[in-house]
Amino acid sequence: MITITLHKVVGDFAENKDVARDIREKEILPALEKGDEVVVDFEGITGATQSFVHALISEAIRRYGGDALDRISFKNCNETVQKIITIVTEYMQESG
Repeated sequence: MITITLHKVVGDFAENKDVARDIREKEILPALEKGDEVVVDFEGITGATQSFVHALISEAIRRYGGDALDRISFKNCNETVQKIITIVTEYMQESG
């Protein structure tokens, strides 16, 4: 299992899609390819944009379907971030 602590990379507000893409390409997808579980830690983050979360996880859902959601977990999310993650994951499952 790997844990990705976002705050040290994105600061208090997760909005930069390029940073999300880098995390996805360098950490999330390689871990999933190896069969590992991924924990995305939102500790210290007050908010995130829908585009950030989409850039972070959509390709994993596209490639691995529901299995990606079984192996990616999110912790220390406030209510706002939880809602955004839910919106993105539901959208990806419907469009998949």
